[in-house]
Amino acid sequence: MKFSPLTAISPIDGRYHKSTAILSNYFSEFALIRFRVYIELEYFIALSDSDIPQLPKLSTELKNELLKIASEFTEKDAEEIKEIEKTTNHDVKAVEYFIKNKFDLLDLQEHKEFIHFGLTSQDINNTAIPFSWKKALTEVYLPELNLIVNKLQELASKWKDIALLARTHGQPASPTRLGKEILVFCERLENQIKQVNHIPFSAKFGGATGNFNAHHLAYPAIDWAEFGNDFVNEQLELSRSQYTTQIEHYDNFAAHCDAMKRINNILIDFSRDIWTYVSMDYFKQEIVAGQIGSSAMPHKVNPIDFENAEGNLGIANALFEHLAAKLPISRLQRDLTDSTVLRNVGVPVAHTMIALKSLMRGLNKLIINETAIRADLENNWAVVAEGIQTILRREGYPKPYEALKDLTRTNTKVNEQVIANFVDNLNVSDSIKEEIKSITPWNYTGI
Repeated sequence: MKFSPLTAISPIDGRYHKSTAILSNYFSEFALIRFRVYIELEYFIALSDSDIPQLPKLSTELKNELLKIASEFTEKDAEEIKEIEKTTNHDVKAVEYFIKNKFDLLDLQEHKEFIHFGLTSQDINNTAIPFSWKKALTEVYLPELNLIVNKLQELASKWKDIALLARTHGQPASPTRLGKEILVFCERLENQIKQVNHIPFSAKFGGATGNFNAHHLAYPAIDWAEFGNDFVNEQLELSRSQYTTQIEHYDNFAAHCDAMKRINNILIDFSRDIWTYVSMDYFKQEIVAGQIGSSAMPHKVNPIDFENAEGNLGIANALFEHLAAKLPISRLQRDLTDSTVLRNVGVPVAHTMIALKSLMRGLNKLIINETAIRADLENNWAVVAEGIQTILRREGYPKPYEALKDLTRTNTKVNEQVIANFVDNLNVSDSIKEEIKSITPWNYTGI
């Protein structure tokens, strides 16, 4: 059967392909191979700039020709590497042989043994994957997330003056403002984005077991730790871990996963709140011509975008949890479990991207229903009791909390008239009575 979105096992490459296709540039098998080629070429160029006598300095023109092998890398090139891999049964070695073939075409035969010189495959993988991870987060994930934050800020400004009945434990509570409740999520997201931006993109680059054994043996006069730091930190703009086994420790990668999981938890919290507000009729949703909410009930306009977001964020978090828990653990100097797990790092990012796009669709459909919001406040005058008893406390009135409790903690309806009658019978000045009577569910919203 020919592959298509209809035959894909994962909805990432099937139903939701349009939302996730851009991630193929960072997390597909093709992308991984291309990034490996890029790292190998940059490493060769860095070696040529070092003090290795057998490797002459390369001209700028030749360096650019080498880097074109990566920048102009094609699917045909990737297929050629996969064909070599059928013989080598080793993916990184296949990349090395592919580049050696390219060196033949560039008349660099005598220098091609400096390709992958002194390295183990993890020196390539543990720089290529952090490199692609960084690019995906900075070029795709964070910009998409910032669109959500910007949209929330826009809605917070738009709805800043709309009084809203708060609910704690699901029960009516002191009123708030809709804009402020949106700002709660803006602040949470902004704080977590700052934390993501402070986590280094760590890479391992130090030879077979992290000690530059082969490098030091061949050229003991070269400071290979300094070379590695310059190459990884300056050239690749990653952060080289100084003491490693054969693999990166993945602690900072785990930190990224944990930080992204926290962001997703905030978005799940938000999605559930909006879903609840829709169910309370505080929001209606834009009706899209031709769309159907239920196969049986024609009237329904379901909050499916927020449900879709919640579901995909949950799947993403389950995978982030596994990546963060598993990757920092490896037997002795290494085992292979990290390798197969790392091939899935794009999956939780993809589910997160699906969720972010669903959230944006949902937010763009929301229509505020101020009539329902105001009616809910009108039906809950008891929520001003906190403000009334606070003024009475200020005035030294005896047992104000208890007085308001007796008034409001009943199963009978408390409305404006009930409050007014209560105030009229208070033993306070007329000016205090007027101050108290000015409190309403619409203006008792704080700062």
